[in-house]
Amino acid sequence: MGTRKQYDEQEDVAVLEDKENVIVLFNDDVNTFDDVIDALVYACDHTPLQAEQCATLVHYKGKCTVKTGSYEDLEPRCSMLLEAGLSAEIN
Repeated sequence: MGTRKQYDEQEDVAVLEDKENVIVLFNDDVNTFDDVIDALVYACDHTPLQAEQCATLVHYKGKCTVKTGSYEDLEPRCSMLLEAGLSAEIN
């Protein structure tokens, strides 16, 4: 009985460690579409079309998930977006 409980706890930890995070980009009144597109191509490895679609969603919806992955991968990407003057966070 104790072995099953221990296995379940190990499985729960593995699921938490594998949880993917996301970068959410928020709308602002400062950056142009071109600024946002360029930043997404540079920081998130988007194609120009992907970046344009995300910029449009951010403009009309107020925010958009622009990248999914591990925290270790997303942290420097989010930092690049912030350094470019965009408003973004990792969730």
